[in-house]
Amino acid sequence: MATLLIKLNVSVSTRKMYLYSLASKFIILFLTIAIASSNGENTYDDGIYEFLKREYSLSKPYQGLGSSSSSHWEFMGNSMVMPEQIRLTPDLQSIQGAVWSRVPCYIRDWELRVQFKIHGEGKKNLNGDGMALWLTKDRMQIGQVFGSANFFTGLGIFIDTYPNDEKQHERTFPFISAMVGNGSVSYDHDRDGRTTDLGGCTAHVRNTEQDTFLLIRYMKNRLTVRCSPFLASFFYPLLCQETLFLTLVCEECILCCSLFEVMTDVDGKQEWKDCLDVPGVRLPQGYYFGASSATGDLSDNHDLISFKLYELTVERSPEEEEDQQEITLPSVDYRVDPNVNIEDEGRSILTVFFLFIVSVVALVVVVVVGLFLYNQYKENRRKRFY
Repeated sequence: MATLLIKLNVSVSTRKMYLYSLASKFIILFLTIAIASSNGENTYDDGIYEFLKREYSLSKPYQGLGSSSSSHWEFMGNSMVMPEQIRLTPDLQSIQGAVWSRVPCYIRDWELRVQFKIHGEGKKNLNGDGMALWLTKDRMQIGQVFGSANFFTGLGIFIDTYPNDEKQHERTFPFISAMVGNGSVSYDHDRDGRTTDLGGCTAHVRNTEQDTFLLIRYMKNRLTVRCSPFLASFFYPLLCQETLFLTLVCEECILCCSLFEVMTDVDGKQEWKDCLDVPGVRLPQGYYFGASSATGDLSDNHDLISFKLYELTVERSPEEEEDQQEITLPSVDYRVDPNVNIEDEGRSILTVFFLFIVSVVALVVVVVVGLFLYNQYKENRRKRFY
């Protein structure tokens, strides 16, 4: 009797598992058909639609990447394609790597979603240097800015994992920042770009148990950067089961879920973090997307897992269309040219010290003159009584 009850319980449990698996497959199949049957995705409340642009995107199995003329992307430096990621740089010293799009981008409003992973054997502050995402006029140029050329023209998003400026204490690393360059402005590597960046945020993106995500949106000349490390581990155990088909569908589900704009932090709370929001950013069309990385005396693995660009359909008023003049050079409305009136911190300290010395000397002179006049006054009074 006991054996019969055990068999019945096992049979009921197996049936429940089968029904659950079957229901999951139907739900995922329905989501897949819904995604595939729609030309655009309305992911915003204000009627904005988005369209995946595959010619500007990279995802597994990375078929559009190579040296042939038909490929949309190509390698540079020490980067290599692996089954699960594009490794921009391995955990070795003094190497550089990058991938660059061959196709210039003429999309006016877009959203870029990047999945990446930075990891290595080094302990905190004994790793480096980080990676960068680019939209620039020139491509495939090796340099000192996270593996790419300095004095760039365009947009750079920097994921900096090592503090080069030991004197500063206001930033905690890893630190994500953005810079708009016009070809004459230098990224100061020794000061972690603090003299030219548009702002940024601290994001714990290194040696996490899960992959990290970065969302960059450029819409109506407004640049927004957000990050979240939770999505992969949160959805894969639930949906990715049994077959390759389900795994591929799961990846698309992650992308859909990452669109929700829940913006708090990335410290394990499974939410987006609002990192940067800058209005008045003007970027020309016809520039190239890319991703690069570099190591120095310290190193890390810098992995690019997916790089997906979406075109945003944005409604503009007639006034906004008139104001949208052709942009020929990258700029930011509120920021003054950093080449003008930049004062070095060392000179500022010397100036303050000099002013302090002058003030002390002036005070001493005033006191001495005051004492001299007071003594003269006392002596004159004494002569009157004689």
